Amino acid sequence: GLTPQQIEAFETDGFLVGIDAADAEQVHRTQDAFRAFENRVGHEKVQTGLGNLHFEEPFAWELVTNPKVLDCVGSLVGPDILLMRTRTFCKYGPSNDFVAWHQDVIYWVLSPPFAINAWIAIDDCDAENGCVRFIPGSHQWGIREHGEASQAGNLLSQNQQVTFSAEEERRAVDNELRAGQISIHHGLVAHGSRPNHSTRRRCGMAMVCVS
Repeated sequence: GLTPQQIEAFETDGFLVGIDAADAEQVHRTQDAFRAFENRVGHEKVQTGLGNLHFEEPFAWELVTNPKVLDCVGSLVGPDILLMRTRTFCKYGPSNDFVAWHQDVIYWVLSPPFAINAWIAIDDCDAENGCVRFIPGSHQWGIREHGEASQAGNLLSQNQQVTFSAEEERRAVDNELRAGQISIHHGLVAHGSRPNHSTRRRCGMAMVCVS
């Protein structure tokens, strides 16, 4: 599980990054399985995001039942974890596709508006290939109005976007992860991602958990 220091950091920033969850053998097994899945369904379908693969694909079930992941999530929501949904995100490059700033809780009717999103890195994720970015402390700002993005290439399904001031955006940090690591973020924390300007794939699975 998480240490008291990590829990305190989560409460302050709204996220944690770089948590080791899988060893090299597990990483390679997952990447091989995802590659086979990707070849079966096609890149275009994968990039638009696929929901709840854990019901159908053994590799996805293995990811979301990883004891290390569940222990970390349980440190924040308690021992009774409800996995509300999963979604696979895959960005191919080079491309101008991006994910605009948004808050996850606008997609779900939750009272109170609290959910934990564990993002499991299937590939290495860094600034060059369009890793997720978080604005620290933004989970304490409440739900911001989501308008429509004016820039082409937003991968969010309804083209949503929150507009932040330049000062707020300057606070953003990159969620750089090695394959097999996870990040955890609060459903209210503002996040998005820049385009993948590399030739490397950037793939991960998000699991949304509530208590």
